[in-house]
Amino acid sequence: MQIFTVQQLTGHIKRILENDSRLVDIWVKGEISNYKKATSGHIYFTLKDNYSCVRVVMFRSRARYLECSPGNGMAVRVRGYVTVYDRDGQYQLYAEQVEPDGTGALFAALEKLKQQLATEGLFNQNRKIALPRFPSYIGIVTSPTGAAVRDMIHILRRRWPQINIILAPVAVQGEAAPREVARALDRLNRLNNVDLIIVGRGGGSLEELWAFNTELVVRSIAASHIPVISAVGHETDFTLADLAADLRAPTPSAAAELAVPDQDEQKRLVAMQKARLTRCLGQQIRSYRQRLNYCARSRVLARPVDRLVEQRRQTVDMLGRQLAGGTQTIVNSLNNRLALLAGRLDALSPLATLARGYSYALDPAGKVLRDAGQVQVGDPIYVHLHRGAIKCMVKETD
Repeated sequence: MQIFTVQQLTGHIKRILENDSRLVDIWVKGEISNYKKATSGHIYFTLKDNYSCVRVVMFRSRARYLECSPGNGMAVRVRGYVTVYDRDGQYQLYAEQVEPDGTGALFAALEKLKQQLATEGLFNQNRKIALPRFPSYIGIVTSPTGAAVRDMIHILRRRWPQINIILAPVAVQGEAAPREVARALDRLNRLNNVDLIIVGRGGGSLEELWAFNTELVVRSIAASHIPVISAVGHETDFTLADLAADLRAPTPSAAAELAVPDQDEQKRLVAMQKARLTRCLGQQIRSYRQRLNYCARSRVLARPVDRLVEQRRQTVDMLGRQLAGGTQTIVNSLNNRLALLAGRLDALSPLATLARGYSYALDPAGKVLRDAGQVQVGDPIYVHLHRGAIKCMVKETD
Protein backbone atom coordinates (compact mmCIF):
# COMPACT_ATOMS: atom_id res chain seq x y z
CA MET A 1 0.00 0.00 0.00
CA GLN A 2 1.36 3.44 -1.07
CA ILE A 3 1.31 6.16 1.52
CA PHE A 4 1.14 9.74 0.18
CA THR A 5 2.46 12.81 1.83
CA VAL A 6 0.12 15.79 1.83
CA GLN A 7 2.24 17.43 -0.86
CA GLN A 8 2.19 14.27 -3.00
CA LEU A 9 -1.57 13.94 -2.66
CA THR A 10 -2.06 17.60 -3.55
CA GLY A 11 0.25 17.25 -6.55
CA HIS A 12 -1.54 14.13 -7.74
CA ILE A 13 -4.94 15.79 -7.58
CA LYS A 14 -3.52 18.87 -9.30
CA ARG A 15 -2.21 16.78 -12.20
CA ILE A 16 -5.57 15.05 -12.57
CA LEU A 17 -7.37 18.38 -12.75
CA GLU A 18 -4.87 19.95 -15.13
CA ASN A 19 -5.00 16.97 -17.48
CA ASP A 20 -8.78 17.07 -17.72
CA SER A 21 -9.50 18.84 -21.03
CA ARG A 22 -12.87 20.03 -19.79
CA LEU A 23 -11.25 21.95 -16.97
CA VAL A 24 -8.54 23.64 -19.06
CA ASP A 25 -10.98 26.15 -20.60
CA ILE A 26 -14.30 26.23 -18.81
CA TRP A 27 -17.19 28.62 -18.29
CA VAL A 28 -18.81 28.71 -14.84
CA LYS A 29 -21.73 30.91 -13.85
CA GLY A 30 -22.80 31.97 -10.39
CA GLU A 31 -23.09 34.84 -7.96
CA ILE A 32 -20.11 36.80 -6.62
CA SER A 33 -19.49 36.98 -2.88
CA ASN A 34 -16.51 37.90 -0.69
CA TYR A 35 -15.23 40.14 -3.48
CA LYS A 36 -11.80 41.68 -2.80
CA LYS A 37 -9.33 43.55 -4.95
CA ALA A 38 -5.79 43.39 -3.54
CA THR A 39 -3.31 46.24 -3.71
CA SER A 40 -1.34 44.11 -6.16
CA GLY A 41 -4.23 44.37 -8.60
CA HIS A 42 -5.27 40.71 -8.26
CA ILE A 43 -8.98 39.98 -7.69
CA TYR A 44 -10.29 37.34 -5.29
CA PHE A 45 -13.90 36.28 -4.84
CA THR A 46 -16.15 33.31 -4.29
CA LEU A 47 -18.48 32.11 -7.04
CA LYS A 48 -21.55 30.41 -5.60
CA ASP A 49 -25.00 29.09 -6.45
CA ASN A 50 -27.71 27.67 -4.25
CA TYR A 51 -25.74 24.49 -3.58
CA SER A 52 -21.98 25.03 -3.84
CA CYS A 53 -19.19 27.56 -4.07
CA VAL A 54 -15.72 27.78 -5.56
CA ARG A 55 -12.88 30.20 -4.95
CA VAL A 56 -11.90 32.33 -7.92
CA VAL A 57 -8.64 34.20 -8.57
CA MET A 58 -8.07 36.70 -11.38
CA PHE A 59 -4.54 38.01 -11.78
CA ARG A 60 -3.85 41.66 -12.46
CA SER A 61 -2.67 40.97 -16.02
CA ARG A 62 -6.22 39.85 -16.86
CA ALA A 63 -8.16 42.03 -14.40
CA ARG A 64 -6.96 45.22 -16.06
CA TYR A 65 -8.97 44.35 -19.18
CA LEU A 66 -12.29 43.76 -17.41
CA GLU A 67 -15.21 45.23 -19.33
CA CYS A 68 -17.45 45.35 -16.25
CA SER A 69 -17.01 46.19 -12.58
CA PRO A 70 -17.60 43.01 -10.53
CA GLY A 71 -19.15 43.26 -7.09
CA ASN A 72 -20.84 41.24 -4.42
CA GLY A 73 -24.23 39.90 -5.47
CA MET A 74 -23.54 40.22 -9.22
CA ALA A 75 -24.50 37.28 -11.43
CA VAL A 76 -21.58 36.57 -13.76
CA ARG A 77 -20.07 34.06 -16.10
CA VAL A 78 -16.40 33.26 -15.53
CA ARG A 79 -14.10 31.70 -18.11
CA GLY A 80 -10.86 30.13 -16.92
CA TYR A 81 -9.14 26.95 -15.86
CA VAL A 82 -9.26 24.80 -12.71
CA THR A 83 -6.23 23.74 -10.71
CA VAL A 84 -5.12 23.26 -7.12
CA TYR A 85 -3.47 25.91 -4.96
CA ASP A 86 -0.66 23.85 -3.43
CA ARG A 87 -0.32 25.78 -0.19
CA ASP A 88 -3.96 25.35 0.87
CA GLY A 89 -4.61 22.12 -0.98
CA GLN A 90 -7.78 23.68 -2.38
CA TYR A 91 -8.92 23.72 -5.95
CA GLN A 92 -9.57 27.14 -7.47
CA LEU A 93 -10.91 28.61 -10.66
CA TYR A 94 -8.31 30.94 -12.23
CA ALA A 95 -10.37 33.46 -14.18
CA GLU A 96 -9.32 34.93 -17.51
CA GLN A 97 -12.62 36.59 -18.40
CA VAL A 98 -15.62 37.78 -16.37
CA GLU A 99 -18.84 39.06 -17.89
CA PRO A 100 -22.35 39.72 -16.57
CA ASP A 101 -24.68 36.77 -16.90
CA GLY A 102 -27.65 37.73 -19.05
CA THR A 103 -29.15 41.04 -20.15
CA GLY A 104 -30.60 41.77 -16.71
CA ALA A 105 -27.16 41.36 -15.20
CA LEU A 106 -25.70 43.63 -17.88
CA PHE A 107 -28.11 46.37 -16.92
CA ALA A 108 -27.29 45.86 -13.25
CA ALA A 109 -23.56 46.09 -13.95
CA LEU A 110 -24.12 49.12 -16.13
CA GLU A 111 -26.10 50.92 -13.44
CA LYS A 112 -23.49 50.14 -10.79
CA LEU A 113 -20.64 51.49 -12.92
CA LYS A 114 -22.73 54.52 -13.85
CA GLN A 115 -23.30 55.41 -10.20
CA GLN A 116 -19.63 54.90 -9.39
CA LEU A 117 -18.39 57.16 -12.19
CA ALA A 118 -21.07 59.76 -11.50
CA THR A 119 -19.92 59.90 -7.88
CA GLU A 120 -16.41 60.62 -9.11
CA GLY A 121 -17.75 63.54 -11.16
CA LEU A 122 -16.92 62.15 -14.61
CA PHE A 123 -20.33 63.17 -15.94
CA ASN A 124 -20.46 66.69 -14.48
CA GLN A 125 -21.44 69.44 -16.92
CA ASN A 126 -18.66 71.76 -15.72
CA ARG A 127 -16.13 69.29 -17.13
CA LYS A 128 -17.52 69.60 -20.65
CA ILE A 129 -15.37 71.34 -23.28
CA ALA A 130 -16.98 73.58 -25.88
CA LEU A 131 -16.71 72.32 -29.45
CA PRO A 132 -14.68 74.43 -31.90
CA ARG A 133 -16.82 76.35 -34.37
CA PHE A 134 -14.55 75.85 -37.37
CA PRO A 135 -12.36 72.75 -36.80
CA SER A 136 -9.49 72.09 -39.18
CA TYR A 137 -8.66 68.50 -38.12
CA ILE A 138 -11.15 65.89 -36.87
CA GLY A 139 -10.20 62.49 -35.48
CA ILE A 140 -12.65 59.62 -35.93
CA VAL A 141 -12.40 56.58 -33.65
CA THR A 142 -14.51 53.80 -35.15
CA SER A 143 -14.42 50.66 -37.24
CA PRO A 144 -12.79 51.25 -40.65
CA THR A 145 -15.20 48.88 -42.42
CA GLY A 146 -18.64 49.81 -41.15
CA ALA A 147 -21.23 52.00 -42.81
CA ALA A 148 -20.91 54.53 -39.97
CA VAL A 149 -17.43 55.67 -40.99
CA ARG A 150 -18.45 56.06 -44.64
CA ASP A 151 -21.48 58.14 -43.68
CA MET A 152 -19.45 60.37 -41.39
CA ILE A 153 -16.71 61.01 -43.94
CA HIS A 154 -19.27 61.72 -46.67
CA ILE A 155 -21.18 64.23 -44.53
CA LEU A 156 -18.01 65.93 -43.27
CA ARG A 157 -16.69 66.36 -46.82
CA ARG A 158 -20.02 67.60 -48.12
CA ARG A 159 -20.61 70.14 -45.36
CA TRP A 160 -17.02 71.38 -44.91
CA PRO A 161 -14.84 70.28 -47.85
CA GLN A 162 -11.63 71.77 -46.42
CA ILE A 163 -11.79 69.53 -43.32
CA ASN A 164 -8.85 67.19 -42.60
CA ILE A 165 -9.91 63.76 -41.29
CA ILE A 166 -7.69 61.48 -39.23
CA LEU A 167 -9.15 57.98 -38.97
CA ALA A 168 -8.14 55.88 -35.97
CA PRO A 169 -9.41 52.37 -36.91
CA VAL A 170 -10.48 50.23 -33.94
CA ALA A 171 -12.61 47.22 -33.12
CA VAL A 172 -15.96 48.45 -31.81
CA GLN A 173 -17.09 45.22 -30.16
CA GLY A 174 -15.50 42.20 -28.61
CA GLU A 175 -12.87 41.75 -25.92
CA ALA A 176 -10.21 43.90 -27.61
CA ALA A 177 -12.52 46.84 -28.38
CA PRO A 178 -12.16 48.81 -25.10
CA ARG A 179 -8.36 48.69 -25.22
CA GLU A 180 -8.23 49.74 -28.87
CA VAL A 181 -10.65 52.62 -28.38
CA ALA A 182 -8.74 53.85 -25.32
CA ARG A 183 -5.41 53.68 -27.19
CA ALA A 184 -6.87 55.53 -30.19
CA LEU A 185 -8.13 58.34 -27.96
CA ASP A 186 -4.74 58.59 -26.31
CA ARG A 187 -2.91 58.74 -29.67
CA LEU A 188 -5.18 61.47 -31.00
CA ASN A 189 -4.68 63.47 -27.81
CA ARG A 190 -0.93 63.26 -28.35
CA LEU A 191 -1.21 64.96 -31.73
CA ASN A 192 -0.94 68.73 -31.79
CA ASN A 193 -3.36 69.50 -34.60
CA VAL A 194 -6.57 67.61 -33.76
CA ASP A 195 -9.43 69.99 -32.90
CA LEU A 196 -12.26 67.50 -32.34
CA ILE A 197 -12.77 63.75 -31.90
CA ILE A 198 -15.78 61.66 -32.89
CA VAL A 199 -15.95 58.23 -31.25
CA GLY A 200 -18.67 55.68 -31.91
CA ARG A 201 -20.20 53.04 -34.11
CA GLY A 202 -23.45 51.97 -35.72
CA GLY A 203 -26.37 50.41 -33.88
CA GLY A 204 -26.50 47.01 -32.19
CA SER A 205 -27.59 45.09 -29.12
CA LEU A 206 -26.53 45.99 -25.61
CA GLU A 207 -23.82 43.34 -25.77
CA GLU A 208 -22.53 44.69 -29.08
CA LEU A 209 -22.39 48.24 -27.71
CA TRP A 210 -20.87 47.13 -24.41
CA ALA A 211 -17.37 48.37 -25.22
CA PHE A 212 -18.69 51.93 -24.88
CA ASN A 213 -20.05 51.10 -21.42
CA THR A 214 -16.71 49.90 -20.09
CA GLU A 215 -14.84 51.83 -17.43
CA LEU A 216 -11.69 51.99 -19.56
CA VAL A 217 -13.41 53.73 -22.50
CA VAL A 218 -15.44 56.07 -20.30
CA ARG A 219 -12.37 57.21 -18.36
CA SER A 220 -10.42 57.69 -21.60
CA ILE A 221 -13.15 59.95 -22.99
CA ALA A 222 -13.36 61.92 -19.75
CA ALA A 223 -9.57 62.38 -19.69
CA SER A 224 -9.39 63.76 -23.25
CA HIS A 225 -8.25 67.39 -23.44
CA ILE A 226 -9.72 67.49 -26.97
CA PRO A 227 -13.53 67.82 -27.21
CA VAL A 228 -15.21 64.46 -27.85
CA ILE A 229 -18.53 63.75 -29.57
CA SER A 230 -20.02 60.37 -28.66
CA ALA A 231 -21.98 58.78 -31.52
CA VAL A 232 -22.84 55.25 -30.46
CA GLY A 233 -25.68 53.35 -32.10
CA HIS A 234 -29.07 54.75 -32.97
CA GLU A 235 -31.00 57.57 -31.32
CA THR A 236 -32.60 55.21 -28.77
CA ASP A 237 -29.26 53.68 -27.76
CA PHE A 238 -27.57 55.20 -24.74
CA THR A 239 -24.14 54.40 -23.31
CA LEU A 240 -21.90 55.68 -20.52
CA ALA A 241 -19.64 57.08 -23.24
CA ASP A 242 -22.48 59.50 -24.08
CA LEU A 243 -22.47 60.79 -20.50
CA ALA A 244 -18.70 61.27 -20.38
CA ALA A 245 -18.39 62.90 -23.79
CA ASP A 246 -18.58 66.66 -24.28
CA LEU A 247 -21.54 66.19 -26.64
CA ARG A 248 -23.79 63.24 -27.43
CA ALA A 249 -24.99 62.74 -30.99
CA PRO A 250 -27.97 60.43 -31.61
CA THR A 251 -26.22 58.75 -34.57
CA PRO A 252 -22.79 58.85 -36.25
CA SER A 253 -24.32 60.81 -39.13
CA ALA A 254 -25.70 63.36 -36.70
CA ALA A 255 -22.25 63.62 -35.10
CA ALA A 256 -20.78 64.62 -38.45
CA GLU A 257 -23.54 67.23 -38.83
CA LEU A 258 -22.74 68.66 -35.41
CA ALA A 259 -18.98 68.57 -35.85
CA VAL A 260 -18.62 71.01 -38.75
CA PRO A 261 -20.61 73.95 -40.10
CA ASP A 262 -22.42 73.82 -43.43
CA GLN A 263 -20.30 75.55 -46.09
CA ASP A 264 -23.37 76.67 -48.07
CA GLU A 265 -24.97 78.13 -44.97
CA GLN A 266 -21.74 79.94 -44.07
CA LYS A 267 -21.60 81.40 -47.59
CA ARG A 268 -25.16 82.67 -47.18
CA LEU A 269 -24.28 84.21 -43.84
CA VAL A 270 -21.19 85.90 -45.31
CA ALA A 271 -23.22 87.25 -48.24
CA MET A 272 -25.87 88.55 -45.86
CA GLN A 273 -23.26 90.21 -43.63
CA LYS A 274 -21.57 91.69 -46.68
CA ALA A 275 -24.84 93.21 -47.87
CA ARG A 276 -25.54 94.56 -44.40
CA LEU A 277 -22.04 96.04 -44.16
CA THR A 278 -22.37 97.64 -47.61
CA ARG A 279 -25.72 99.15 -46.64
CA CYS A 280 -24.35 100.54 -43.37
CA LEU A 281 -21.28 102.01 -45.10
CA GLY A 282 -23.51 103.63 -47.73
CA GLN A 283 -25.61 105.26 -45.03
CA GLN A 284 -22.49 106.51 -43.26
CA ILE A 285 -21.08 107.97 -46.49
CA ARG A 286 -24.36 109.76 -47.25
CA SER A 287 -24.51 111.13 -43.72
CA TYR A 288 -20.92 112.44 -43.88
CA ARG A 289 -21.55 113.94 -47.33
CA GLN A 290 -24.59 115.84 -46.02
CA ARG A 291 -22.58 117.09 -43.09
CA LEU A 292 -19.76 118.19 -45.37
CA ASN A 293 -22.17 120.11 -47.63
CA TYR A 294 -23.69 121.84 -44.62
CA CYS A 295 -20.26 122.84 -43.36
CA ALA A 296 -19.24 124.09 -46.81
CA ARG A 297 -22.27 126.42 -46.86
CA SER A 298 -21.65 127.81 -43.40
CA ARG A 299 -20.25 131.34 -42.95
CA VAL A 300 -17.35 130.06 -40.90
CA LEU A 301 -15.88 128.14 -43.80
CA ALA A 302 -17.06 130.58 -46.49
CA ARG A 303 -15.44 133.70 -44.83
CA PRO A 304 -13.03 132.37 -42.21
CA VAL A 305 -11.33 135.84 -41.80
CA ASP A 306 -14.57 137.34 -40.48
CA ARG A 307 -14.79 134.66 -37.90
CA LEU A 308 -11.17 134.17 -37.00
CA VAL A 309 -9.84 137.77 -37.17
CA GLU A 310 -12.48 140.48 -37.28
CA GLN A 311 -14.76 138.95 -34.69
CA ARG A 312 -11.81 138.26 -32.45
CA ARG A 313 -10.66 141.87 -32.92
CA GLN A 314 -14.12 143.09 -31.95
CA THR A 315 -13.95 140.93 -28.87
CA VAL A 316 -10.56 142.46 -27.94
CA ASP A 317 -12.01 145.99 -28.27
CA MET A 318 -14.94 145.11 -26.10
CA LEU A 319 -12.73 143.57 -23.48
CA GLY A 320 -10.48 146.68 -23.59
CA ARG A 321 -13.43 148.94 -22.91
CA GLN A 322 -14.58 146.71 -20.10
CA LEU A 323 -11.07 146.76 -18.63
CA ALA A 324 -10.84 150.59 -18.83
CA GLY A 325 -14.26 151.07 -17.29
CA GLY A 326 -13.52 148.63 -14.57
CA THR A 327 -10.19 150.30 -13.79
CA GLN A 328 -11.77 153.77 -13.59
CA THR A 329 -14.44 152.46 -11.26
CA ILE A 330 -11.80 151.03 -8.96
CA VAL A 331 -9.78 154.29 -9.00
CA ASN A 332 -12.85 156.39 -8.19
CA SER A 333 -13.76 154.09 -5.37
CA LEU A 334 -10.26 154.32 -3.91
CA ASN A 335 -10.22 158.16 -4.24
CA ASN A 336 -13.52 158.43 -2.41
CA ARG A 337 -12.27 156.22 0.35
CA LEU A 338 -9.03 158.22 0.58
CA ALA A 339 -10.97 161.52 0.91
CA LEU A 340 -13.12 160.02 3.61
CA LEU A 341 -10.12 158.82 5.56
CA ALA A 342 -8.35 162.17 5.08
CA GLY A 343 -11.38 164.01 6.50
CA ARG A 344 -11.44 161.75 9.50
CA LEU A 345 -7.71 162.23 9.99
CA ASP A 346 -8.00 166.01 9.64
CA ALA A 347 -10.75 166.13 12.27
CA LEU A 348 -8.45 164.44 14.69
CA SER A 349 -5.41 166.62 13.84
CA PRO A 350 -4.03 168.96 16.64
CA LEU A 351 -3.68 171.74 14.03
CA ALA A 352 -7.42 171.66 13.44
CA THR A 353 -7.94 172.06 17.16
CA LEU A 354 -5.57 175.06 17.26
CA ALA A 355 -7.42 176.58 14.30
CA ARG A 356 -10.56 176.61 16.39
CA GLY A 357 -8.83 178.95 18.96
CA TYR A 358 -7.16 176.45 21.17
CA SER A 359 -3.46 176.63 22.18
CA TYR A 360 -0.95 174.71 24.26
CA ALA A 361 1.87 175.89 26.63
CA LEU A 362 5.37 174.56 27.19
CA ASP A 363 7.57 175.03 30.30
CA PRO A 364 11.15 176.18 29.93
CA ALA A 365 12.19 172.55 29.51
CA GLY A 366 9.84 172.15 26.56
CA LYS A 367 7.30 169.98 28.36
CA VAL A 368 3.58 170.44 27.80
CA LEU A 369 1.91 172.18 30.74
CA ARG A 370 -1.11 170.35 32.00
CA ASP A 371 -1.10 171.58 35.62
CA ALA A 372 -0.48 175.04 37.08
CA GLY A 373 1.58 173.44 39.74
CA GLN A 374 4.23 172.60 37.14
CA VAL A 375 5.46 176.31 37.09
CA GLN A 376 6.15 179.09 39.56
CA VAL A 377 5.73 182.85 39.45
CA GLY A 378 8.38 184.37 37.27
CA ASP A 379 8.96 181.23 35.14
CA PRO A 380 8.95 181.85 31.43
CA ILE A 381 6.48 179.74 29.33
CA TYR A 382 5.79 179.44 25.60
CA VAL A 383 2.23 179.51 24.29
CA HIS A 384 1.72 178.00 20.84
CA LEU A 385 -1.22 179.29 18.77
CA HIS A 386 -2.68 178.31 15.37
CA ARG A 387 -0.20 180.70 13.79
CA GLY A 388 2.95 181.42 15.76
CA ALA A 389 3.92 181.30 19.45
CA ILE A 390 4.03 183.77 22.40
CA LYS A 391 6.73 183.96 25.08
CA CYS A 392 5.14 184.80 28.45
CA MET A 393 6.12 185.05 32.09
CA VAL A 394 4.05 183.65 34.96
CA LYS A 395 2.77 186.41 37.18
CA GLU A 396 0.31 184.44 39.21
CA THR A 397 -0.98 180.85 39.56
CA ASP A 398 -4.29 179.66 40.96
